[in-house]
Amino acid sequence: MISAVYLINLKGEILIYRSYRDDVTRAAADAFRMQVLAAKEFRSPVQVFEKASFFHIRSSNVYLVAATRENVNAAMAFQFLFALVEVFKGYFGGAFEEDTVRDNFPLVYELLDEVMDFGYPQSCSTDLLKTFILQEGQAMDPARALVASSLAPAQVTGAVSWRREGIKYRKNEVFLDVVEHVNLLVSNKGTVLRSDVTGEVVMKTYLTGMPECKFGLNDKLMMQGEGKKRESGAIAMEDVSFHQCVKLGKFDSDKAVTFIPPDGEFILMKYRVSENINLPFNVIPIVKELGRTRLEINVKVKAQYSSVTGLNVIIRIPLPPNTAKVTPVAAAGKAKYEPETSELVWRMRKFPGDTEYSLSAEVEMSARIEDKKAWSRPPISMEFQVPMLAASGLHVRFLKIHEKSNYNTIKWVRYISKNGQYLNRI
Repeated sequence: MISAVYLINLKGEILIYRSYRDDVTRAAADAFRMQVLAAKEFRSPVQVFEKASFFHIRSSNVYLVAATRENVNAAMAFQFLFALVEVFKGYFGGAFEEDTVRDNFPLVYELLDEVMDFGYPQSCSTDLLKTFILQEGQAMDPARALVASSLAPAQVTGAVSWRREGIKYRKNEVFLDVVEHVNLLVSNKGTVLRSDVTGEVVMKTYLTGMPECKFGLNDKLMMQGEGKKRESGAIAMEDVSFHQCVKLGKFDSDKAVTFIPPDGEFILMKYRVSENINLPFNVIPIVKELGRTRLEINVKVKAQYSSVTGLNVIIRIPLPPNTAKVTPVAAAGKAKYEPETSELVWRMRKFPGDTEYSLSAEVEMSARIEDKKAWSRPPISMEFQVPMLAASGLHVRFLKIHEKSNYNTIKWVRYISKNGQYLNRI
C-alpha cells in the first residue's frame, strides 16, 4: 500500500502532495529531495529514508514519487506511477510537465483521489475516468451525467472494468492482426548468430453486449491443453504476456485464451519465438577493397517466401566516411548514396516471392592523412514489410465469440512481418 504521492519539479519544489495514510508526512520528502534530486550522479529508483521507501520516476521535468513504510511490491508501485503518467497525458492532451500541473491543480488532486483509495490503486483507465471526471471548463449535460452515474460504479467495482455495458453495433465485426518483428544477426561468413521474432496480437472489436471470446493458436501448450497428440506445425512461444481482460485462471488450467474484449483497439497478447524462424530475406554481401581508395560491392538479396509480395524494402549498405563517389547499378528499384549517413541506400517498393535481385557498386574514396584508421565495416541493415506472412510460423486456429443474443460476427484475420534489427555483417 502507498502512503503518499508527490509531484516534484527539477528544482526540488513539491508541486503536489497527496497523503493517503498518516505514516509518511510531507516533511519526509525533504530528505528524499536533498539526497536524490540534488545529487548529480544517477541514483537507484528506490531509496529508503527515515524508515520510508521512496519509488520515483521522471516524466519530462516532473518527478513522480510514491512513498510507503510497508514492504510493498516494487513492480506494483512503478506500474502505478507509469499508469498515472498516462492518465495525466490523457487529460492534458498528451503533454505532462510542470506548467500543466501548475495550471490544473484542482484536476490533478481530483484524479489522485480517484486512482487510489487509502493507499490501494484503483482504476487507472483514462476512458473510464473521463466518464465522471471532466476537464475544467467542460460541462456535462444531464443525459450524460445520468449514464455516467449508472455505469461508473459498475465499472470501477465490477470484474470487467475495461468494458461498459450497453454497447450496441448494427454490424458486429472483429479485426485480428498478427504483427511480427524479425530480428537477425548474420556473421560475415554467412552464419546465423542470432534470430528471433517478437510479435503481438492486435485486436479491434466492434461487438454488441458483453461477448466472451475464445482464441486458439498453434502454440504447443495450447494444443496440448486441448488434448491434441499430433503437434505438427506447433511452435514454442516464450515471454508471453496478456492484456488484463484475459482470464489467466482458465489459461493455467486448460491453456485456453478466454476473454471479454474491450471496445475498440487493444493488444491482446505479446510473445517471442526463437526457434525455427522463417527468415523472409537472405542477404549475401561481398565487399572487396581494391587498394586504399577503391571498393567493389556486390549484394544479392533473395526472398525466401512465396505467393506473397514484400513492400517498401530498404537495404542500407554502410560505406567508409571518406567516400567521394559511388556508382551503383541495381537490378531493381533505385540505389542512391546518402553522404549524411555514409550509406548506399537501395529501395524497392515491391519484392515478389521467390525472387532474387542484385546490386553492384564501385566506390571511390579520398586519400586523406586523417583516414589511416581502418574502416570498421558496420553491418548491412534491412527494412521491410511482408503482408500475410508470419515469420514465426504462428497461425490463428480459431476465434470463437459467444454472446447471449447469439448474433453473427464477421471475423477478419491478417498477418504481417516487419523488420526488427535485421543485420548482416560484411
